[in-house]
Amino acid sequence: MSTFTDLPSLLAYQQAFVTVSQAESVQAYFGSLQNGLDASLSQWQNSQILTDAQLEKLFAEDIASKVDLSLDWAQGDSQNWLIYGAKDYPKQLMQIDDAPLLLGVRGQAELLNDPQLAIVGSRHASKQGINIAEDFARFLSDRGLIVTSGLARGIDTAAHQGALQGLAKTVAVVATGLDRIYPAANKNLGLQIVEQGVMVSEFPLGTQPLSHHFPRRNRIISGLSLGTLVVEAALQSGSLITARLASEQGREVFAVPGSIHNPQAKGCHQLIKQGAKLVESGEDILQEISDSLKPLTATVDHRETDAQTAPQWAKKLTPSAQKLLALMDYDETSLDELAVLSKMPVSSLQAELLMLELDGVIESLSAGRWRKIR
Repeated sequence: MSTFTDLPSLLAYQQAFVTVSQAESVQAYFGSLQNGLDASLSQWQNSQILTDAQLEKLFAEDIASKVDLSLDWAQGDSQNWLIYGAKDYPKQLMQIDDAPLLLGVRGQAELLNDPQLAIVGSRHASKQGINIAEDFARFLSDRGLIVTSGLARGIDTAAHQGALQGLAKTVAVVATGLDRIYPAANKNLGLQIVEQGVMVSEFPLGTQPLSHHFPRRNRIISGLSLGTLVVEAALQSGSLITARLASEQGREVFAVPGSIHNPQAKGCHQLIKQGAKLVESGEDILQEISDSLKPLTATVDHRETDAQTAPQWAKKLTPSAQKLLALMDYDETSLDELAVLSKMPVSSLQAELLMLELDGVIESLSAGRWRKIR
């Protein structure tokens, strides 16, 4: 895998929507990304690396000013460009074949490496669908999963709102430049996500909400996530594109069933017929993705509890889970208390608590509180 470090050059190539594989070809053909920018149009045409439409954007007169604007933007608070292959680039996203060369972020970029579950659905959702999406999102967020969606009206909006009511917050993947929030009706929600979660986009600053950008961004929604849940979708819904991409990326696909008379449920029913997992509660999702979560908790290195005093079932737990369980009692304990006592990162702590709950060792209560039941 190539390593890219020249951010100004990458921002120029971003204007032409250059892919990772194309950037690798540029480095191999011209010797460096900057050499490519210094090359003539005829040299580029001879290379046959980019399309004519891409070359038109790369040779636009205003490209230098756009790069300067993007560099200045990255000096703002909690604003940055993540480069493919860099340490801070989302590792889950790097696993897909067509990960973006650059990913713009506004907000808490570190959340992008926490376990995520995508929730998507109709822009014209019913009130019941809105409530279901919000309930699922709040439940999953309270159990340590970041909820990822696309900031569209309807189900996406409900998913973000539900996640913000929980503990783990939310990721919004948008189809415009990060210097604007679309739709305008979600401006306040978008600003709240920037403050408490993170908003991301592969598109250059100034990019308008063009229709063909939305299907393109869907691969990032599914690519960041362990799985995708579809709540209400018509047969022609863009949410089905996200579900298909998730399946192609080797991720789980979940769907909420609905009335056979509801046209907004037909897309979900089609997904279920094609092999998506029918889910009726957040617990159904947690059970399905528990194996994917285990590697995330197993990498946390903490001291072991005394194996001589632990019961037999407890000896099967990871050392970090045993330590965490030793800090809990049958009376309720808050997440904040456990974070202080265990000295674990909150994301790792939430993942451990989720695994203990799935093992039937503890139970979650309201407002981020937990208690031991074994």
